[in-house]
Amino acid sequence: MICADNCYTGSRDNIRELLSHPSFEFLRHDICFPIHVEVDEIYNFACPASPLHYQADPIQTIKTSVLGAMNLLGLAKRLRCKIFQASTSEVYGDPHVHPQQEEYWGNVNPIGFRSCYDEGKRCAETLFFDYHRTHRVPIKVGRIFNTYGPRMHPNDGRVVSNLIVQALNNLPLTIFGDGSQTRSFCYVDDLIEVILRLMNTSDATTGPINIGNPTEYRVLDLAHEVLRMTDSRSKIVFHPLPSDDPKQRRPDISKAKALLDWEPRVSLQEGLAATIAYFQAPSRVFS
Repeated sequence: MICADNCYTGSRDNIRELLSHPSFEFLRHDICFPIHVEVDEIYNFACPASPLHYQADPIQTIKTSVLGAMNLLGLAKRLRCKIFQASTSEVYGDPHVHPQQEEYWGNVNPIGFRSCYDEGKRCAETLFFDYHRTHRVPIKVGRIFNTYGPRMHPNDGRVVSNLIVQALNNLPLTIFGDGSQTRSFCYVDDLIEVILRLMNTSDATTGPINIGNPTEYRVLDLAHEVLRMTDSRSKIVFHPLPSDDPKQRRPDISKAKALLDWEPRVSLQEGLAATIAYFQAPSRVFS
């Protein structure tokens, strides 16, 4: 197994126990540049997924999605191997259809602050299907909804890690808007299982397929649950809602159920407990 990462948002600490494994190789590499390796299949997870990180360098973000997809698709074409694209629920933008089905084309602002990520991922999907139609590259596209779990960066910027780190440090819990916006949170173990199932399907199954937990939560309710589970003294504070922030987010996973015989098994409470335990380690509680 070869893992390529430029470590912009990741860390070698997350794979420390793998570095000495004889079947594992780590390459520090930016996929905006071609990569020359020999592999049997490719999983493209490159691109910061948190607004905090992808808006910090929006040009690099869209280059990672678009140029990175082109480079990896070119590699898959040369090797004649299967390739997975980690797409996102952000391709639906601030949706007018709820829950979101794969046939929905979305409601995305092409020139907003989130566009570097949203449109970059949409363009990457276009490239994947064009390479599939033109060069017969076997592709798998999964649209991922709000994944969380251990090993998230404490300053990741996404709502689950933000709230947990703030609660453990008894800092104010930051809610953008009034907290009535909804999200569907999928634990990382469930995500990995469904991606492997998708990759093991025949070449006829390309996706896109929604990957996520269809149980919908208000962000404010998530904050209260984190407070309860951490026994935190933190107060909740409200800030203006960023532009183009989706008001509702919930996947229709009918295709995942029918084609992959999959649905998530880890409840939010179970997943939060494991994630909180990870951040409670003394070396990971940040002020």
